[in-house]
Amino acid sequence: MSEHNEQHDPQTGFNNPPVDLLAPVEEQIAELKRAIESIILVAHDPVAPELLAQLLEQPTTLIEQWCEELGASYAERSHGFELVRVAGGFRYQTAPDLMPYVERFLLHDQRARLSGAALETLAIVAYKQPISRAQVGAIRGVDPDGVLRTLAARGYIDEVGRDEGPGQAILFGTTPMFLEKLGVYSLDDLPAIAEFIPSADVVEVLEHGLRVTPHMDVTTNAPTADGHDDAAAGPS
Repeated sequence: MSEHNEQHDPQTGFNNPPVDLLAPVEEQIAELKRAIESIILVAHDPVAPELLAQLLEQPTTLIEQWCEELGASYAERSHGFELVRVAGGFRYQTAPDLMPYVERFLLHDQRARLSGAALETLAIVAYKQPISRAQVGAIRGVDPDGVLRTLAARGYIDEVGRDEGPGQAILFGTTPMFLEKLGVYSLDDLPAIAEFIPSADVVEVLEHGLRVTPHMDVTTNAPTADGHDDAAAGPS
């Protein structure tokens, strides 16, 4: 062997590169493992080892080995999550023994109700889509920006296009999750909006009940027999 620890391969007759040039040093391995963690953490689907190998410019066999080592280290430290290989790739998932706590959290999130303002805005989007933020505000009479962000974060609405007018405002519409939550197949299955509009008789009754009759002062200042006003006359 040479001073660089080259090893002679009797099958090929050539000297193999030194081992310390083939494998990354410990610091590089630690950095690459951290990169693997970061990529898998932000991925929505399992990440294939071939893709990780391409991104990190490392052999696929090393990627698989490092993922296995990461998974083993999590299990050894009893973390609440684990790195598993599913569907041809690697992903993070919660530890199976902690599932009762996770289910409790998910059920709590499902029970969280939307506010009245959010429900009103969601109804406007559902029946008037595609609709812009300004149009929603014009109907509700208040700035709907915060409510729209909440509905988008819940997955009930999403951006569906741009208005062709000046400014090309963002247009919002409902999502498949919205239909799933309501239990309907399509928007055509939504109740007709006319069912929620009161009849003319009901509107008349409501208007009559809300009508305010102005108070009128009927006191008169008719002159008395002695030529003085009643209001000016003192007690007799």
